[in-house]
Formats: sequence, structure tokens, C-alpha cells
Amino acid sequence: MTATAAPPEAPAPAEPPAHRPSRRKRLIPYWLLLPGILWLLVFFVLPMVYQASTSVQTGSLEEGFEVTWHFQTYWDAFTEYLPQFLRSLLYAGTATVLCLLLGYPLAYLIAFRAGRWRNLLLVLVIAPFFTSFLIRTLAWKTILADGGPVVDVLNTLHVLDVTSWLGMTEGERVLATPLAVVCGLTYNFLPFMILPLYSSLERIDTRLHEAAGDLYAKPATVFRKVTFPLSMPGVVSGTLLTFIPASGDYVNAELLGSTDTRMIGNVIQSQYLRILDYPTAAALSFILMAIVLIMVTIYIRRAGTEDLV
Repeated sequence: MTATAAPPEAPAPAEPPAHRPSRRKRLIPYWLLLPGILWLLVFFVLPMVYQASTSVQTGSLEEGFEVTWHFQTYWDAFTEYLPQFLRSLLYAGTATVLCLLLGYPLAYLIAFRAGRWRNLLLVLVIAPFFTSFLIRTLAWKTILADGGPVVDVLNTLHVLDVTSWLGMTEGERVLATPLAVVCGLTYNFLPFMILPLYSSLERIDTRLHEAAGDLYAKPATVFRKVTFPLSMPGVVSGTLLTFIPASGDYVNAELLGSTDTRMIGNVIQSQYLRILDYPTAAALSFILMAIVLIMVTIYIRRAGTEDLV
């Protein structure tokens, strides 16, 4: 008996060709990005190019300015206004540290302990944005007025003795001193610290805290080993959002300070609107931008995180 051959297998059906999107559909993302790109070109790139050309010009407002590639303006501006640069970085750095020390506990409270009051506390954090930046700063002139309740309390607690020794105040006076400028910067930029911190803390899985507790970790150890490392993106974001605008601010130093507390923002504003030395003002702006950019790059690398909130 002979075995019958098995019938040949039918060939597998050919897979349909992969559907390739049409050229028009492939261009849709680029068309969606076009308005944003045009906005950046018109309101960011072009003004920077214009300011760059202004910084290498010579002349006067009466005779007109001409591009002569005079790069010496950068060196002259930097050396002449070096104290204002250092003062701006010092004030901005101090305000940033104070914002972090004040904002982190509040953000932690809102994220983990606020419960049904969370939304109300968040509204209170952003409530200062409902009024003008100028009005908020002017209010501090009343708060820190000579003979006011705040100054009286600081005198009673002998706080002004310490701040005077540190060079932050002058005797029993707070207004027109470095302390007043730092207080204004801290108050005005504190929400920029709290919101990124809250966003970062709110994303932490609380089960990690419970797991650390099950391993007999103390609350301080849980914070140091779990909470704070996981909140580093918020810390980095908050410090950048505070330090960068504070370093170029001029309103607080103008309204709460004196000629001895002028920041580089005040110098740039004066060069543009009073002295009318546009090349020096533009050069100062680019020097400040370069200094801040270098500091931010080093800080992000040292912080060990690029996952910004």
C-alpha cells in the first residue's frame, strides 16, 4: 500500500503594504508648530539680533548710531558696572535661598497634608498675581516704613542689630537698604518657587513613604532619602524660575532701595531711558544673559537632573 502525498500547503496570503501617510498629513505637525516658530522669530530672535547689532555701534542719539564693531563696549561696561553685577547676583541668590526655605515646607504641606483645603491654599499662593507687580512692591514701602509695626517688632527682637552688623540695614531703618530689596524679591518671586515644588511633590507615590516606614526609617531619613531626591526636579525648576528674573529685576531696587542698592537692571534701565547710551545698555544686557546662562548650565549639571517640571 503506497502512502499518498500530502497536498501542498497553500501559500500564505501576502501582507498588505504598510499604509504610508500622505505628504499633507506628514506636514501637519510642522504647520501646527509654525505659529509658535514665527512668534519666537518675531518677538525673540529678531529683537536679540537688533540688540546684538546695537551693542557694537558707536555714536550718539543726536548724531545717530553706526555699526562699527566696537567690542570694547562689552569690556568697558563689565568693568565699570562690576559692583552692580555682583550685587544683583548676591541679592537674587539670597532671595532664591529664602524662597526655597519658605516655599518647600508650604509646598510639602499642600501636597501631603492639606486634604480638602488643597485648592484653597493653591489659590492663596497665586493670589498675588491678581494684582499688579508694581502695586505689590509699593505695598512693601508701607510694611517696612520707619516706625511701623514690622520695624518695631524687629527692633524689640534685636533683629536689626544683627542685620546692621551684616550690612543689610542701617541702624533702625529698613527701607532703602539691601534687606528691603531682598524682602521685595522674596515676596514677589515666592509663588514661582512654590508651584514647581508642589507639582513635583504631588507626583511622588506616597506608598514609597509607607515602604520606607516599614523598613523602620525615621521621618527625617524618609525625607532625606526619598522625598527630597524625588522632588529635585521641582527644586531645580523653582530655583531657576526665581533666580533668573530676580537677577535682572529693577523694580524692587528702584522702589525699596537706594543708590547704594542699585542692581544691574537699574543700570540698564537708566542707560536706555535716561543716559540714552543704547550700545552700553545692550552690551550690559548680553553680559547679564551670558553670566546667568553659564551659572544655570553649571547648576543643572551639578544638580544631576534635567527632568524639569
